[in-house]
Amino acid sequence: MTIGPTTALRRQGAYAAVAALRPHQWTKNLLLFAGLLFAGQIQDPVRWSQALVAFAAYSMLSSAGYLVNDVRDAEQDRLHLTKRLRPIARGDLTPRNALVLAALLACTGLGLAASLGLESMLFAGAFCAGQLVYTLFLKRLYLADALAIAGLFTIRAAAGAAAVDVHISNWLLLCTAALALFLTFAKRRGEVLATATGPAVGRAVLQHYSLRRLGALVWSSAAAALLLYGAYTLTGAESNEMAVTIPFVMFGLARYLYLMQRHDLGEEPDRVLLTDVPILLAVGLWAVVAAIVLTAA
Repeated sequence: MTIGPTTALRRQGAYAAVAALRPHQWTKNLLLFAGLLFAGQIQDPVRWSQALVAFAAYSMLSSAGYLVNDVRDAEQDRLHLTKRLRPIARGDLTPRNALVLAALLACTGLGLAASLGLESMLFAGAFCAGQLVYTLFLKRLYLADALAIAGLFTIRAAAGAAAVDVHISNWLLLCTAALALFLTFAKRRGEVLATATGPAVGRAVLQHYSLRRLGALVWSSAAAALLLYGAYTLTGAESNEMAVTIPFVMFGLARYLYLMQRHDLGEEPDRVLLTDVPILLAVGLWAVVAAIVLTAA
């Protein structure tokens, strides 16, 4: 069966649209399941269904934000070594179609969040607003860019708890923010290295960051995350036995810092979380031990 040129173009457009959604970054929304784990409710099928709806909603909202961001930055992305391959920058997806798709995803995502209750809808609205403000303004401001990203991750964690109607410790929310800052500063460090050692064109805010300053920010945010997690296990967790999971967190942070110092992690060092076997083992063991402790509490 011969595929006509019209059908081929439609398929190419569909592939471009899917790629522009950045589905590989939906892993960030796994944070929506944190409420289930930390409340010891992983055996509740109703709450699992609610968490899955929340995950779907935030995946749609995240993709809507990526589309708006890529339309906004298309001209600059065309000058970047890897971002020029994004569908909008490459011309495979028109800005108009991208914005229409973003609107559809945002409306659907907000609708799914609303089905989980008023609190979930408010968190989703705040998430959408935060993404938009970040794209239009904050991503170009020193430190404000990192704080905005940390805020979006914290909203995810709080929204996941609200979706399944469980309490989440404030210590855990602060730890989430600190971990997000840690990853963001590590990413900025990779971007600064890329622009300093090659012809890469980086984002405008990088001119305000230096390797020395970023090194201090990375280490301080890692230390803050570890201290806040320790405070959670001792004062905010359902069981003080959660303290046995601290070594897994400590190892994961130390391993990440080691890789960052010894190897060039590139402009997306967060991908290490999905590819480094020792870190994956540490995360897996942490999840298993935490689930056992919290379920038995």
